[in-house]
Amino acid sequence: MFARARIPATSRWVVKIGSALLTGNGAGLEMAVLNTWVAQMAARCQAGHPLVLVSSGAVAQGMARMGWQRRPRTLHDLQAAAAIGQMGLIRAYETCFEQHGLHTAQILLTRDDLADRKRYLNARSTLRTLLALGVIPVVNENDTVATDELRFGDNDTLAALVANLIEAELLILLTDQDGLFDADPRFHPQAALIDQAQIDDPRLDQVAGASGSGLGSGGMVTKVRAARLAARSGCATIIAPGHGGQVLSHIGQGAAVGTLLTPVQEPQAARKRWLAGQLQVRGQLVLDAGAVRALCDKGRSLLAVGVTAVHGDFKRGEVVVCVDTNQREIARGLINYDAADAQRIKGRTSSEFATILGFIDDDELIHRDNLVLL
Repeated sequence: MFARARIPATSRWVVKIGSALLTGNGAGLEMAVLNTWVAQMAARCQAGHPLVLVSSGAVAQGMARMGWQRRPRTLHDLQAAAAIGQMGLIRAYETCFEQHGLHTAQILLTRDDLADRKRYLNARSTLRTLLALGVIPVVNENDTVATDELRFGDNDTLAALVANLIEAELLILLTDQDGLFDADPRFHPQAALIDQAQIDDPRLDQVAGASGSGLGSGGMVTKVRAARLAARSGCATIIAPGHGGQVLSHIGQGAAVGTLLTPVQEPQAARKRWLAGQLQVRGQLVLDAGAVRALCDKGRSLLAVGVTAVHGDFKRGEVVVCVDTNQREIARGLINYDAADAQRIKGRTSSEFATILGFIDDDELIHRDNLVLL
């Protein structure tokens, strides 16, 4: 079971900061507060622990720049505010991180980017490359183009999806509360902070429900939902007070800050379960005996050289079934090439891909991290 003592050794975080914490409830960016958070994140990154920052605040910053006192109601006004504010938001982060010798990168996403498997893989590759380069990705919802059908709805959900995307070990949701309580502290002075709970604990539905007796109106319902989403890939979540001066540093030291929500499954098991049960199969690969042994006995990735036949019309990032020569299902996973390209490289080594296709995306047809044995 994931415990706080394990946190100092975690190597990949997603940190989400809400607009109210960044902008003083809409009054514009509070640079002193932002600098405090950046200093803590920079220290962790420089110690060899990469992280992704998911930051709200674009709409609030746009409102402040335009002198608007009330949040716009129409979609086009909200999108305009987001476009205006995003410039200042990213510039502020860039300036703060540069003071610590670190580069940043802006990533804007919509739900459709992560629902589409090909775009999901592209986003994942970009984020992983940035982390490998020591760059801090600053992620926000692409409010400028998002419609009601494409919106994540809140950046807690976006942060959880990013945690799944990069297979983070810890998701930190900073809020204006000290954490998750066993009752709403605004109405129950004796309410106690929940220090730690497993993500399937039934108490969470009671204290974070959307009813007036819970903390749903305070945003906790979205945070618990996000924690459960992150747990699919084995990621733990901490709901922590954003107003604490060194809260991220204290969390990194394993201190008892906020509420720790732990996954039931280990990271790999959760991901394999998701692959096995949640995705629709789009095609089929027939494997020779050597490829079957490599997958089943050695836990290796699937290489094109071991594929004898390709069936179906699938795209990169969609799920295909792997069968042996007797049509017995061996595994399924997310494929790195579309059907036409897979057909051309089947039976070939990765060193031949560039000559055959004119490019190479991945050495493996299916990486072992994206493959589940059946």
